[in-house]
Amino acid sequence: MNGKAGTPSKLRRDIGLQVSRKLEDSDGVVKAPTDLVQFYYRPRFLDDVTCDALIAMIDAGSRPSTLLTDRNQQGFRTSSSCDMDRHAPEVAPIDRGIATFLGLDPAHGETMQGQRYEPGQQFRAHHDWFHEGESYWAKMKAQGGQRTWTAMIFLNDVEDGGATWFPQAGLKVAPARGLLLAWNNMLPDGSPNLATLHEGMPVLEGTKYIITKWFREGVWGQPF
Repeated sequence: MNGKAGTPSKLRRDIGLQVSRKLEDSDGVVKAPTDLVQFYYRPRFLDDVTCDALIAMIDAGSRPSTLLTDRNQQGFRTSSSCDMDRHAPEVAPIDRGIATFLGLDPAHGETMQGQRYEPGQQFRAHHDWFHEGESYWAKMKAQGGQRTWTAMIFLNDVEDGGATWFPQAGLKVAPARGLLLAWNNMLPDGSPNLATLHEGMPVLEGTKYIITKWFREGVWGQPF
């Protein structure tokens, strides 16, 4: 069932309309067959050379992944992560390119993050939007407010496992090199969408590499 987890927002509603119209007018973009989430695919968004360069950066700068939560959830997210400097010459064109593809101001984008999942590693079911009842919410408001859209790109094929699964929306996407996924974390009225619950399923064989970029309703790093 799709329910609401917060109040509507005209700004978030307008952002959702703006991005969805941009994507639906873009060549090569496929809309997912669900009415529960605004969800889009773009195969081969990044080429092999770029994917390999990003994989090397993730390997060089990885650290244990962390969670925003008040609860002790050991084993919930077991991957490695790497924060990527948006001003670095090898990162900046990709960072800006994702924002341009979505039709969003790059200033609203968080720091792009790379993630590595080795066999057995996973990210259990979660939402990308912020839960306003959690203690971290005040800090998130001071850094740009609520998350709106997520863009995620698979950097390699994986021998077995590692799919991204949206159980409530009925979507499961296997890793495919260069494939971009984009989804709106809000409902059409601008309130958080419970059906965006998703997980990075365990890798069974091989290593999975992805990059993720989240966008805020306000300017990243500034009070909203």
